Amino acid sequence: MAKPKFAFLLLKGHPYGREMLQQILSEGFVPEIIIEEDSEIADEERKKFLKRIEGNPIAPPIREQVKELDTKIVSVTIHNSEQVMPLIRGIELDLIVFGGTRIIRGEILDFPKDGVINSHPGLLPECRGSASPAWSVYHDIPIGSSTHFCDNGIDTGHLLMRREVQVKRGMTYEDLCFETLILAGILMKEALIAYDEGIWSELRRPQGDSENPTFRNASEEILRVVRQKLQDETYAHYID
Repeated sequence: MAKPKFAFLLLKGHPYGREMLQQILSEGFVPEIIIEEDSEIADEERKKFLKRIEGNPIAPPIREQVKELDTKIVSVTIHNSEQVMPLIRGIELDLIVFGGTRIIRGEILDFPKDGVINSHPGLLPECRGSASPAWSVYHDIPIGSSTHFCDNGIDTGHLLMRREVQVKRGMTYEDLCFETLILAGILMKEALIAYDEGIWSELRRPQGDSENPTFRNASEEILRVVRQKLQDETYAHYID
């Protein structure tokens, strides 16, 4: 096999996408084009996520990471087919990689030859949706990240990889959000390595059903419970 030709989509400046790009570039996986969404939603999500990982380091800005490369960076006001498809139709893409976006559906998902993949900061299928570390602690679900194909559902596409975070006593909510962010980038890197090795067919499998709903953003009330459980060390899945 060979390294894939792919587009990389992210919300502008999002630490999730910055870390993922750093991880995949470290193994020589260079996007043909980076399409960032520059919008109020992107600003809100970036600020929200920076708060979640407060006190932890973040990867360099996207433009700094690719300044020595030929990768084109384009901004759109929303990642939808109307704005994204004209930018990629002329490129024979193998993949599209999501590096922290809003929910994207439609023609974009059907365009690349071998699919659209995303890394989710929660274990699938158990923890779909938003604020996965918070809901994992709240409901005593193991914490981790998953790399999966994207379909028209929310975090429901076939799995490629998933791995648990080793949760130690004394870790904070911010620590857990940071660990899932790092792990999501690592799993995307490993997924692209597996593509290069031609073993995706061995890894790809349906998720199966979840006993839990698709979670929405965690309220302050939920976060208070989460922080108290971590402070009291009553979360069910510590390794020590």
